[in-house]
Amino acid sequence: MLSPILTTIHFFGRHLMKRFFYTALLTFAVPGLTLLYGQQAGDKSLEETLKELSEGAAKSYVSPIVSGFGSNLNSGWFHRAPRATMFGLDLEFGIVGMVTFFPNDTKSFASSGSFRFTTAQATDLAQKSAPAAPVLTQNAIRDAILQQSFGVNFSGPTITGSKKDSMRVAFPGKTITVAGFGNFNLPSQTYGLPIVGIMEEVTALPLVAPQLSIGTFFGTQFTFRYVPNIKVDKLGEIKYFGFGAQHNPGVWFGDILPLELSASFFTQSLEAGSVFKAKATAFGVNASKRLGWGFLNITPYGGFMVESSSMTFTYDYIVDGPGGIKVPQKVEFELNGENKTRVTAGVSIKILIANLNADYSWAKYNSASIGLMFII
Repeated sequence: MLSPILTTIHFFGRHLMKRFFYTALLTFAVPGLTLLYGQQAGDKSLEETLKELSEGAAKSYVSPIVSGFGSNLNSGWFHRAPRATMFGLDLEFGIVGMVTFFPNDTKSFASSGSFRFTTAQATDLAQKSAPAAPVLTQNAIRDAILQQSFGVNFSGPTITGSKKDSMRVAFPGKTITVAGFGNFNLPSQTYGLPIVGIMEEVTALPLVAPQLSIGTFFGTQFTFRYVPNIKVDKLGEIKYFGFGAQHNPGVWFGDILPLELSASFFTQSLEAGSVFKAKATAFGVNASKRLGWGFLNITPYGGFMVESSSMTFTYDYIVDGPGGIKVPQKVEFELNGENKTRVTAGVSIKILIANLNADYSWAKYNSASIGLMFII
């Protein structure tokens, strides 16, 4: 008699858990990740945009989101120091929301790098380098241009820049040798690229993550962020995992301070489809002071963290080859976030088993976080 009941419980339990994790993933992914896939109909996604950018231009173009994601991933990990006890059961689970604010100077860029001209641009350069030459010669110059990269200067909007502005490529000129035809001086020229900011309206990058903390073991609390690998439309497969620990040295030395103090370390990784992978790590010290009772209290807290983050981008840069063929070139590069240290201040309020906290962090890219936890 129990068998049908257990089977039913197993069926609904399995599907409800799958639905829960899928909802948690969408909650985590939608606020920040989907901003990279066009906000309005007709907007290019990040992947579509990168296909038109060489590595040199792409690095400067995506730089703001590298620091934005890194700052978010290193936010919201703590709202109090763990108790200075050898053994205790402190279980917390809930949701943490983070938002990183883009500085005003991240809207545009100017840099240098290598570039492959399109067929139209190569044809223009060939005609200007030898205006009186026969078409056969001009075509040979064009094909020679298409088969090599040139040093150029890039300028224009970053991914968070204006949609009304576009990227520009300034070519300083160069002498090239065309086999069987001789040497030709390619003139300096500036070309526009159809690359604009795809996050112009976004002044801050949001992110949300499920979080679980358990302690206390020898004054240590462990914290985890995890969502099972799930495929999401337009984003591909999302993979996310993070963990960390806070240790209160007071467990060894007694209550010699009027507040709770801990050393902490956190690390995590995020992978979105085949376009990018993000990693972040932070360590430092934080302190808190509980005011009130176990079931009703307010806890101011703060901390200083040393942090690092990076994002690895992988995509196919599509270039024009002789004869009108499209040639994909594999591009992969890693960029580091600009945040190196942060100072955090916040407050946590607990009512019965619910705990609400909010804080602000000062760094190169400032950020804020808010968390709703249920404490058992």
